[in-house]
Amino acid sequence: MQREHWASRLGFMLAAMGSAVGLGNIWRFSYVAGENGGGAFLVLYMISVLVIGIPLLLVEVSIGRKAQQDIVGSYKKLVPGKPWFMVGYFGVLATLLILSFYSVVAGWSLYYLWGYLTGDLVQMPAEGYGATFDAFITEDYGPIFWHGLFMIITMLIVLVGVKNGIELANKILMPVLALLMVGLAVYSVTLPGAVDGLAFLFQPDWSVLKDPTVYFSAMGQAFFSLSLGIGTMMTYGSYLSKSQKLPGAVAGIGVMDTLFAVISGVVIFPAVFAFGIDPSSGPTLVFITLPEIFYQMSFGHVIAIIFFTALCFAAISSSISLLEVPVAYLMRAAKMPRKSASLLVSFVVFISGVTVSLGMGKWSGITPIGDRNILDSMDYIASNILMPVCGLSMALLVGWYFNKSDALHASDLSNSKIGDAWYMLIKFVAPILILIIFLNELVNV
Repeated sequence: MQREHWASRLGFMLAAMGSAVGLGNIWRFSYVAGENGGGAFLVLYMISVLVIGIPLLLVEVSIGRKAQQDIVGSYKKLVPGKPWFMVGYFGVLATLLILSFYSVVAGWSLYYLWGYLTGDLVQMPAEGYGATFDAFITEDYGPIFWHGLFMIITMLIVLVGVKNGIELANKILMPVLALLMVGLAVYSVTLPGAVDGLAFLFQPDWSVLKDPTVYFSAMGQAFFSLSLGIGTMMTYGSYLSKSQKLPGAVAGIGVMDTLFAVISGVVIFPAVFAFGIDPSSGPTLVFITLPEIFYQMSFGHVIAIIFFTALCFAAISSSISLLEVPVAYLMRAAKMPRKSASLLVSFVVFISGVTVSLGMGKWSGITPIGDRNILDSMDYIASNILMPVCGLSMALLVGWYFNKSDALHASDLSNSKIGDAWYMLIKFVAPILILIIFLNELVNV
C-alpha cells in the first residue's frame, strides 16, 4: 500500500497547526491561566513552549518523517528488535482516551452553537445558565447525540484521506478560525472595562510564582496544547516527503499555536473583567460564565454564534489528528482500508465516549481514579501518565539512542547554529523537566 503524502508544505503546517490548536487553546488555556494568575502564568507558558514544546515537536515530527510510518511502526523501524515500540501503543491508547472525552466536550460546543442558532440559549434560562448546563450534561441521551454527531463529522473527514480530507479540511478551518478569533478579540477589547482584563493577562503578578503548582501548570499546558507525545505529530510528520525542511515549519507551528492561545485570552479575559466575573471560574468558564456575559452584551447572541463556531472548528481540527493516529496504525498493522479503519476506530471511540457522557450523570458514582469521574480519570491517565511517558521516550530515543550526528540530520539541523542548543535541550533539559512533571502528577493523585 503506497503511503499518502501532503499535497504541500503549507498543507502540513495548517494540519499540524489544526492538531495543536483546539479546545486546549481556547477552553483549557483560558481557565488554567485564570486559575494561575494570568500574566505570570503566560510568561511561564511561553518559556515552556520554547524550552520543551518546540524542541520536542521537532523531535516527534522528525521521527515520523524519518520512518514514514505510524507511531508503532516508526519505533519498530527505527529501533528494530527492541521494546521501544511499546511506547507507540501507549500513544495509540492515549489518543483513544483523549478523543473519547474530547468528543464529548466538543459535542457540548455543538449543542451550544445549535442553541444560539435556534435562539434557545439567547435568553437567560429561568434557572440560569449554570443549572441549564448541569441539566444538559447529566442527561442520558442528549449529550450522547451531540457526541455522536461530532464523531461522524470527524470520521467523514479522516476516511476521505490525507490530501482530500485532513489537509483540505484544515486549509478551510484554520484561516476561518483565525479570522473568527481575531474578530472576537477586536470586539472584546472595545468593551468597557476591558483594560483590566488585558492587564490581568499581560501585566504579570510575580507573587503567584511562589506557588510551585503554577510552574507545573504552565509546563503541562504547553505539553497538552501542542499535542506532544501521543503520535499525532509523528503521524502527520510521516506524510511529509524527506525533501521538506522541518525546523522553520515546526517553529511556525509552535509560534502560531501559542498565538492562538494568547488571542483566546484576549477574547475571554477583557469580557470577563468587563462584566465583573471571577477569571478563575475553572472549566465552566466557556459553558457557564461566557453565556452569562453574552446575555449581557449588545448583539451578544451574534458574538456567541461566532465564538462557538470558532470553538467547534478548533475542536474538529484537533479531533481529526487524534483519530488519524489509530487509523494509521490499523492501516499498516492490520492492512485495513482507510474507510474500514476510520469506521472501526470511530465506533470504538463513540462507545467509549458514551461511558464518559453517562459518567457525568447516572454513572457519576463511578470514580476509577480517586474521586475522579470517568472523564477526569481518562484525562488523568492520558495527559498525566501516557503523554509524559511518550514524550520522555521520544526525547531519550533521539537524545540518547541516536548519536548526535543522526539526531541533527533527522531534524535538518546539521548545518544550523541552533543545532547544538536543540540537542542539549532534548538530551538533558526536556527529559528532566518531563520527569519532574510526571512525578509531581503521580504524587498528587
